Amino acid sequence: NDTMMRIDLDKPLKSGESIEFNIGWKFNIIEADVLGGRGGYEYFEDDGNYLYEMSQWFPRVAAYYDAEGWQNKQFMGRGEFTLEFGNYEVAITVPADHIVAATGTLQNPDEVLTDEQQQRLEEAETADKPVKIVTQEEALENEKEGTSETKTWVFKADNVRDFAWASSRKFIWDAQGFDNGESDVLAMSFYPEEGNPLWERYSTASIIHTIENYNKYSFAYPYPVAISVNGPVGGMEYPMLTFNGPRPYVNEESGEKYYSKRTKYGLISVIIHEIGHSYFPMIVNSDERQWTWMDEGLNTYLQFLAEQAWEDDYPSWRGEARNITGYMASRNQMPIMTNSESILQFGNNAYGKPATALNILRETIVGRELFDFAFREYSRRWKFKRPTPEDFFRTLEDASGVDLDWFIRGWFYTTDHVDISLDKVNLLTVNTQDPEVEKAWKKKVDQQDPKSITAIRNEDMVKKIAQQEHLRDFYNENDEYTVTNADRNEYKKLLDGLDDEQKQMLKNGKNFYVLDFSNKGGLVMPILLDLHFADGTKEHVRIPAEIWRRSPEHVSKLLIRDKKIDQIVVDPYWETADTDTSNNYWPARAVPSRIELYKRDHGDDSMMERYNEELDTDDKNAEE
Repeated sequence: NDTMMRIDLDKPLKSGESIEFNIGWKFNIIEADVLGGRGGYEYFEDDGNYLYEMSQWFPRVAAYYDAEGWQNKQFMGRGEFTLEFGNYEVAITVPADHIVAATGTLQNPDEVLTDEQQQRLEEAETADKPVKIVTQEEALENEKEGTSETKTWVFKADNVRDFAWASSRKFIWDAQGFDNGESDVLAMSFYPEEGNPLWERYSTASIIHTIENYNKYSFAYPYPVAISVNGPVGGMEYPMLTFNGPRPYVNEESGEKYYSKRTKYGLISVIIHEIGHSYFPMIVNSDERQWTWMDEGLNTYLQFLAEQAWEDDYPSWRGEARNITGYMASRNQMPIMTNSESILQFGNNAYGKPATALNILRETIVGRELFDFAFREYSRRWKFKRPTPEDFFRTLEDASGVDLDWFIRGWFYTTDHVDISLDKVNLLTVNTQDPEVEKAWKKKVDQQDPKSITAIRNEDMVKKIAQQEHLRDFYNENDEYTVTNADRNEYKKLLDGLDDEQKQMLKNGKNFYVLDFSNKGGLVMPILLDLHFADGTKEHVRIPAEIWRRSPEHVSKLLIRDKKIDQIVVDPYWETADTDTSNNYWPARAVPSRIELYKRDHGDDSMMERYNEELDTDDKNAEE
């Protein structure tokens, strides 16, 4: 049935029983950098050699699990794999000058490696930096001549859900052992000379860095090897083995190789990401064909944590709340909880948004210690099992003891975005009832009002009362702010009827600020504030998301402070992915930007018309 085949048994297979069957098949190897895909070959025209990355090359057992029964969704490209665990022993026969990397451990090194290569491999297990098993000089020598002889490499892998391999006479091979805490892991990289100097410096180091950090946030890596292969596939994961693409550039004039900052960090990031898939979904075995985000989103979240542990100011692409705002406010979205083949804006939806959601949970909603505990619990509870989204959500709540329904609903089941607006700030103080104080206060407030235009223009007019002094009386000599004996007597009468506690309340000098907020984006989130006081000090206030429980659209918050507030900033550290920061300030703040000026050429193409066209283009690009 298209990409799937069913075998009907003569009788039902009971629990604990087994059956054996043989399948004959053939596999056409495509040219990967021409046709694309998750595997294939690369041809090197300069030396006439090939590099093969072999994946999805044999029939694999379809998944059957409690939640869904048989997995019957066809492979259409985007939705990746839903596979079962198994034990593999694979014999791969290749030209004798080829080096092979594969899922699992090599069973016959004495038959395929030289004595010196075997000794180097043994040294690598306890080395403090990568050891070359096959050096660049040896690889270049292999490239020069072919051979009609063959060697058979045998690999064994237990409890894995797939098997992939790579083969080439161009491979340089380096390795370094790593103490995993529970077992030893051999990190290995295979790459052609075209990958250096970038690959020999960063590939194996990136593998070890990934395992160190993913172990910290999930569980100890359970397999004996972890491999990164450079070839035509930009980034793809299989158990114990990953395909990663970035290479240095070659200066056409001098022939010298160099790499840009983007290429360097692109390589480190893609290795972290693909090795990270060894955990999700190669061990925590989610249904990729249905829920892309359960492997890509969770893995991108951990990738972000590992990247930030590499160096200060690591240029992470996804994870920070501020990096997802453009997508969150864009049109043509689907909720995260959408089938893999139906997603719009695939990278942002399945990678960026869920990774950002988890980082916000960790940093802003739950807190690092508690969220890390809950995420580890999910990882350990569901390793070598098949979790559904509900299993993930319930485990986070169960392990953290925090009700996260409101957050999960908004971030995973809707396309709402965060846009909390500070609409108005009212300052209230206690009315002391003392006429000496209150009338002075009223005069000061009223004097802040602008004069009417009529009063301003009548200032030079000669008034009647100035011409006839006898018309002046008490009310001309005193204004409405004058305190009278009647006012004083009324105040004294009031005080006589109050006890000491009530009198003290009238002397309260605190400032009462009523802040009005509106939820313009629809996504409920905590309200985070920085209060800047007149004396130059600052206070950070965190209002839980529960403030929206009675009204998800408009809320007010009363703040009582001794000091006068000069400025209020909403989400001052850009924690919540607020898509419009222009409404986050009181008093309102102008948002700085730039306008490009263009030289007018000819015709009716005015500067503003061209500016508007560029705005339209930028908007479309941002949406894409």
